[in-house]
Amino acid sequence: MVRPISLNAQLKARFEELSPQLKQAARWVIDHPTDVALLSLREQARRAGIAPATLTRLAKRFGLNGYDGLRKVYVDAIRNRPESYTGRAEELLLRRDSEGDSALVQDIFGALAQHLQNLSSSNAVERFAAAAELIVSSDRVFCLGQRSSFAVAYIFDYVRSLFGSNSVLVDGSGGGGVDRLRAIGNNDVLLAVSVNRYVRRTIDAAKFARERGASIVAITDSEISPLAAFADQVILVGTESPSFFHTMAPAFAAAECLAALVAARRGKETLAALDESEKQLAAFDTYVLPRARGNNGK
Repeated sequence: MVRPISLNAQLKARFEELSPQLKQAARWVIDHPTDVALLSLREQARRAGIAPATLTRLAKRFGLNGYDGLRKVYVDAIRNRPESYTGRAEELLLRRDSEGDSALVQDIFGALAQHLQNLSSSNAVERFAAAAELIVSSDRVFCLGQRSSFAVAYIFDYVRSLFGSNSVLVDGSGGGGVDRLRAIGNNDVLLAVSVNRYVRRTIDAAKFARERGASIVAITDSEISPLAAFADQVILVGTESPSFFHTMAPAFAAAECLAALVAARRGKETLAALDESEKQLAAFDTYVLPRARGNNGK
């Protein structure tokens, strides 16, 4: 069975001997392996700026049974990709050995760029706006994320505290963090963050909050994730990465964007609260460098 790693290595090794059109097709295949597996031939050709027949010629040039043979290589890779961290780490080591550090770095940041671009789509903007409206209309926001998702919930809570919004970080030593949810009620929101493989306690907390009448804003990776089932608003983030570990960068970006939208909706309240935050930070001499002065001289 031909593997994407070995096919990519062949494409790169023989790249200079290809015609300009085949080079363009090879570059598309190397840079967009997931699209090769999932998009139609015509759509790939349109995005790559080549004729559909060029991809077919490229496949045959490398001993594959036309375009279907090329696509099958990448479809099989998606189906057979290891789910365990160990299995993905082995795959990562294999790629590093065959393609080098540069390929891994480019692939990782290429995947991140695609995930972030997806967050600016019209559908994503509508989701952000709806979630921001729900949060602004609430009394309090309880922020929950565990394991790799904790930092995402933390940054949302931290930014909210700077602009004066009533926020509760569901965190605590000794496993008592979820005890903070005892106070959650009808006009509160739970911002919950969890991605595949989904932390059980986060899902249980969302269920509890729903039973108490709270609204749920979920940052998760699928419409059918167990967290989305309890959510009033769902913000979808990509997590797929060439690394062995799923990426949380898109979730961070989503949390920062959502916090900015909420802050903007609060208007003058945000400005007044930020001024008070700056005074408190200055009183404790928190930072090494002073705050940069704006045009207003403050």
